[in-house]
Amino acid sequence: TDRDEINTNITFTVRELSEHVPIITTADSPYSEDILKLAGSTKVLQLYTILGRSLAAWTIGGECGANIISRFDELIIAEFPAMGTPLVGKRLAESKLREHIGINVVGLWERGKFMVPDADSIIQHNSVLVLAGSEENLAAYDEVYSFYHICKLTGEPVLIVGSGRVGDTIVEQFKERGIPYLVIEKNPKRLQEEQHYVIGDAADIRTLQRAFIEKAPAAVITTHDDATNIYLTKYLRSLRSDMQILSRSNLERNVSTLHRAGADFVMSFASLGANAIFNFLKNEDMRMLAEGLNIFRMKAPESLVGRSLAQSSIREVTDCSVVAIRAGNILAINPDPQLPIKMHAELILIGTAEGERKFLKTFEC
Repeated sequence: TDRDEINTNITFTVRELSEHVPIITTADSPYSEDILKLAGSTKVLQLYTILGRSLAAWTIGGECGANIISRFDELIIAEFPAMGTPLVGKRLAESKLREHIGINVVGLWERGKFMVPDADSIIQHNSVLVLAGSEENLAAYDEVYSFYHICKLTGEPVLIVGSGRVGDTIVEQFKERGIPYLVIEKNPKRLQEEQHYVIGDAADIRTLQRAFIEKAPAAVITTHDDATNIYLTKYLRSLRSDMQILSRSNLERNVSTLHRAGADFVMSFASLGANAIFNFLKNEDMRMLAEGLNIFRMKAPESLVGRSLAQSSIREVTDCSVVAIRAGNILAINPDPQLPIKMHAELILIGTAEGERKFLKTFEC
């Protein structure tokens, strides 16, 4: 995780000692990927690029549907910000998402904290829904709800604060998706396309006014300094209570501070790297969706065979949600809670690491 030149040296040395050990390296420059692979790296992670793409995917704008975060056989796990949709303020039971669309809400993120919802959980303005379903379910959901996130037709630009490596990646993603944007940048030497840049300090109200802060649907804060990101998040939130604010965090300990300052979504540089490494080294039975949130599969314990999901109280007791059951060659996504669990069936669950431990202990797996 050092500079590209040092990473190459270390990789080459380790590969000399072992031909088979997996070596994962980070690369600051896209041109370093080939060199690191020649040195013996098994996997090269360009974290700045991954971070920029993740922030862009979360931004409300363009024709944006649910953000797919994992595929597990035919099962798709996706996340979708409730902001701006008719879902805000409703109880989960009132949303009728499962009945009308076939999609299941298996979790809610509330300013960086994951919770397992029940029927009475209220969908808040800043809630992010964790959805589970098939390709068809997700397409049906997007057809109804992605409409509320479309700002392309209004022509109002999303603000990108900072034009470093992360900011430049976001610009590339917005161009591909047809999302209008303006980059606020202090350094005039970084100016690329004059019509898309506002030179000035994002803490200066005059700069923000030139960037149309009063109409922007979202702002993405990308500087490499967490103190600056917290400062700007607090200021932008004071100016616009209804705008989506996304921020980069370089240190994990500052994620909660950024949420308190008013950020709707924070992407941690440290967590991003940890998740990427974990999923590369994972076994086939578990995958990390976000820090502390996993999707995993296990054989149905004997204590659950013959009982329905409704009778098992898995969600209430363990804070894990059963999102699919495989019996033989058939995968039932969002299975009927009244159907009994068969012998030799395989359960696919979503939950935190603590929830997984509770499941193993409660059902004596």
